[in-house]
Amino acid sequence: MEYRPLGRSGIEVSAICLGTMTWGEQNSRDEGFAQMDFAIDHGITFWDTAEMYAAPPREETYGRTEEIIGEWLASRGRRDRIVLASKVAGPSPRMSYIRGGQARLDRANIEAALEASLKRLGTDYLDLYQLHWPERSTNFFGKLGYQHEEEEDVTPIEETLAVLDDLVAAGKVRTVGLSNETAWGVMRFLSLAEQGKGPRVVSVQNPYSLLNRSFEAGLAEVAMREHCGLLAYAPIAAGALTGKYMNGERPDGARMTLFPNNKRYFTPNGVAATEAYVALAKRHGFDPAVMAGAFVYRQPFLTASIVGATSLAQLETQLQAAETHLSEEILEEIEQIHQQFTYPCP
Repeated sequence: MEYRPLGRSGIEVSAICLGTMTWGEQNSRDEGFAQMDFAIDHGITFWDTAEMYAAPPREETYGRTEEIIGEWLASRGRRDRIVLASKVAGPSPRMSYIRGGQARLDRANIEAALEASLKRLGTDYLDLYQLHWPERSTNFFGKLGYQHEEEEDVTPIEETLAVLDDLVAAGKVRTVGLSNETAWGVMRFLSLAEQGKGPRVVSVQNPYSLLNRSFEAGLAEVAMREHCGLLAYAPIAAGALTGKYMNGERPDGARMTLFPNNKRYFTPNGVAATEAYVALAKRHGFDPAVMAGAFVYRQPFLTASIVGATSLAQLETQLQAAETHLSEEILEEIEQIHQQFTYPCP
């Protein structure tokens, strides 16, 4: 297993990050335990969760994933071997059950969210605490174009950073990161930290895959120059890049079969691009999921790729992807497809 620096924090993380959002919804407690056992046995020491998980989010499963991780930690006693990350939710009209529908990135909300997460996880601290999405309106969760909104009532970033600074000073959080952020947002957080107004963010968790390379447009340079690397979620586009949904197929138990409303990776160009990438992988003798995963792991701006598996077989596939070398010929063909289908899925 390869290990990489988490920003300038001095913390090293495995290049594969164990995604956990299916535990408590698509996966049972015992299946989550099996994945954690497998991960630790194979050197995967970086785990990512969030207060709003399991996903898709609903009130009945809110916080359940963190509870499952906490139960595993209590059972196995391996907290010191894991770099554990979680996230605080921002405002969302679809999740009115989070703090009475008043979730914001202010002091009261962040402190309450962290205390609840620590209790569910059964730990005194988090290695990485992330803002799950910005409080301001911007282009995240399936949007590429930015539409400005004047006079928004949002918590100033300075206030958010001040809270995080206090949590770091108290030893409850080792380091902090962002998620679903833009280049402006990351640079604003970094600039304020340089002014002494809070901790320096070490990572940004955004989507990145063959079907969504928008991170490269502006954030890649930020990640490289500022040592604020990408934690890539949906590296195989929620399973689309395995090819299992092609020709309208919906396998039993698959995510898009169970939760068909998520159309993010099924735009007309997304479907066409998927078909092209799957054909390319098979022409070169690769499992499409291995080729798609290997492409993500080779990016110089990547800190870790978050693998949200629902089975041990899927975790094994991504272990193979992390060790797979893609030839220049394959990379050139990938670029040809990318030029034809640029940003097919936001």
